Amino acid sequence: MANGHKPVSSSSKQSLFDRVGCAISSFVADIAATPLAQIAVILVCAAWFLGGFETDILTAILSILAITLTQMVLNQQKARETEAHRRDVAMHAKLDELLIASREARSEMAGIEDLEEAEIQELKEEAVESIDKAGDVAGDPREREAAKAAVVRAVDDLKQEKKRRPARRPARKTAKN
Repeated sequence: MANGHKPVSSSSKQSLFDRVGCAISSFVADIAATPLAQIAVILVCAAWFLGGFETDILTAILSILAITLTQMVLNQQKARETEAHRRDVAMHAKLDELLIASREARSEMAGIEDLEEAEIQELKEEAVESIDKAGDVAGDPREREAAKAAVVRAVDDLKQEKKRRPARRPARKTAKN
C-alpha cells in the first residue's frame, strides 16, 4: 500500500467479495488521503460552483463519498478490534498457563480477569501483603516497592479492561485448587 500499511482485513476467512472490497477500499483510501487528492476535491467543488452547476448534485455526491469513507473507516476499525481481541484472549490464555505451571504462583490468579472488581481488589491486597511478609526474601526495599507498584498497576489495568469488555469466559479451575 502507498502508506506502508498492510490491509488489516486480509483474513482468509473472508469471502472473495469482502477481500476484493477491502483491497479496493484500502487503495482508494490511500489515494484519497494524499494532500493532492484533497486539493483536487476542493478545486472540483470550486469549479462546480463557478460553472453554475446544480449544488444539489454536488451535495449528493459529497454525501455519498462521506458515507462511503465513514463505512471504510468503521470496517477497518472493526477488523483491528477483532484482531486485538484475539491477541488479548491468546495472551490471557498464555498467562493463565504460566500461572498454573509455576510452582510459586497462586492458582487463583489464573482467570482473575473474569472476577468481580471487589474480588480483584482483595487479591491485589493479598499480593501486596505477601510481598511485605516475604521481607528480604522478596528483594531489597526498592524491589519490593516496585513489585507492589506492579501489582497495583496490573490490577488497575485489569479493572479498566473489565469496564471496556464483557466477560469472555468463566474462570478455570485447576488441579491445585
